[in-house]
Amino acid sequence: MLITLRQVCKVYRMGEIEIPALRNVSLEIGRGDFVAIMGASGSGKSTLMNVLGCLDTPTSGDYWLDGEQAGCLSADRLAGLRNRKIGFVFQNFNLLPRTSALENVELPMCYGGVHLRSAEQKRRAEELLVRLGLGDRMDHHPSQLSGGQQQRVAIARALVNAPPLILADEPTGNLDSRSSNEIMKLFTDLNAEGMTVVMVTHEQDIAQHARRVIHMRDGEVV
Repeated sequence: MLITLRQVCKVYRMGEIEIPALRNVSLEIGRGDFVAIMGASGSGKSTLMNVLGCLDTPTSGDYWLDGEQAGCLSADRLAGLRNRKIGFVFQNFNLLPRTSALENVELPMCYGGVHLRSAEQKRRAEELLVRLGLGDRMDHHPSQLSGGQQQRVAIARALVNAPPLILADEPTGNLDSRSSNEIMKLFTDLNAEGMTVVMVTHEQDIAQHARRVIHMRDGEVV
C-alpha cells in the first residue's frame, strides 16, 4: 500500500473548545489507484487532504506513506518526505506570478533534494511542458496563460520530482467545463501510466473520472 491510515483522529483546539475534524479514519490507497474524496463543507475532506499531504499531523492514530510512518515525524523530516513523495495541485494554481512557466516547473527541483545541474533541471521541466501541450508557452508568465494552461503548468510542477503520489485539491474548481475535461483526461492518462492520484472534489461528474470514490461526513468515512 502507498497510503495507510489507522484510526486517525484530528482535533483542533480553540481555547478550551475541542473541534474534532477527523474521527477514527482508517483507509488504504494502493499504488496506481485514482481516488476521489467527496463531502460537504465541514465534512473533514480538507483536513484529511492536509494529513495525507504531510501538511498536518494526526492528533492520534497512525499514517504511513510509502512505508514511512509520517504521523510522528519532526517538521523538518515531514517537509523532506513531502518534497520527495508528493506532488500538489491546487484549485488556485499557486504559480509564482512574476516567473515564467518554465521557471515555475523548475522550482521544486531547487528544494526537493534532487540535486540536478541547472541544465538537467531545465531539460526535465521542458520535457514535461512539451508533453502537456505547453511547448510554445514556456516563457509566458501565468497572467499570459488561460486557466487551463495555468493548471497544466501546475501539474507539470507537481510531476517534475517524479513523486509516487499526486494530491489534487479541487483541481477543476476555477476552470470552465472544457478545461475541466482536459485536466481530468490528463489525470486519467497519468493514472493509466501508474501514477497514484488522490483528488478532493465536490463535483460528481469530476469524481466519476476516479476509479474509487470516498465519501466523508462529520469527520468520518461513510
